[in-house]
Amino acid sequence: MSRDTHLTRDFVGYGAAPPHPHWPHGARLALTIAINVEEGSEASFPDGDGVSETRLTEGGGGFDGRDLAAESMFEYGSRVGFWRINRLLAERGLPATIFACALALERNPGICAEIVARDYDICAHGWRWERHQTLSEQEERERIARTVESLKRTVGQGPAGWYCRYGPSVNTRRLLVENGSFLYDSDAYNDEIPYWTQVSGQNHLVLPYSLVNNDAKFITGHAATANDFFESLRDSFDMLHREGAQQPRMMSVGLHLRIAGHPGRAAGLERFLDHVLRHEDVWVCRRVEIARHWRERHPPAV
Repeated sequence: MSRDTHLTRDFVGYGAAPPHPHWPHGARLALTIAINVEEGSEASFPDGDGVSETRLTEGGGGFDGRDLAAESMFEYGSRVGFWRINRLLAERGLPATIFACALALERNPGICAEIVARDYDICAHGWRWERHQTLSEQEERERIARTVESLKRTVGQGPAGWYCRYGPSVNTRRLLVENGSFLYDSDAYNDEIPYWTQVSGQNHLVLPYSLVNNDAKFITGHAATANDFFESLRDSFDMLHREGAQQPRMMSVGLHLRIAGHPGRAAGLERFLDHVLRHEDVWVCRRVEIARHWRERHPPAV
């Protein structure tokens, strides 16, 4: 067997007979809210990058110099957006997983304190908000180690999982296993329940993510109003909930502070959270809880 079979494309997966997850309390669906904290880790002139990051902002003016407008839009996310999203969850007693860029947390002690107070778990989103495909193997190894150590300092816990910006490199998963700090990674979009893969001869757990149930749709033009967002999330939730009577699955909802944190968009999130709470047979949980559950109930076969 190849020591890196995780790089071999699999078009079959579980096929017609996926395992029953046996979520706690007989839940039909495991729902996770992923809050991306990236503000302060993006490319910027003050950090010596020679470019201003403009992706997933309201702008896009194409200015080649320092874009103060884009910088300000990122700042909105950490200054305002985080606190609005956090309030909506706290008022309902709901958990979340932080997809954390380590540098962003280093620059915002207040958010770090709230992460600890709310017992959010951490899925590392890189040292900075950058493409790992552009890094050499040694650079990526160093980034992963730096991310782990930084998060231990700022929030008192190492990350349980890992998720790259715009996909991993061919080395990422092997380097995560080599580092030894991670229960899982979410660098896959190919399923709706976790699965095991082989990395360097070791079993490694993958918790698939999704960009479908994601507030980035506002920036790409596929959602314009709070109801657009709400209805899309609600329809996904309702179908998965119906299917869950026979085959429970998981649903991931991705939020960005500088996108869903705006009031006219957060209203859609609010409606969705209230819709979820009208259902008793749903496990709203942190991603680390899914990873631990899968390891206990569905250990690797090899």
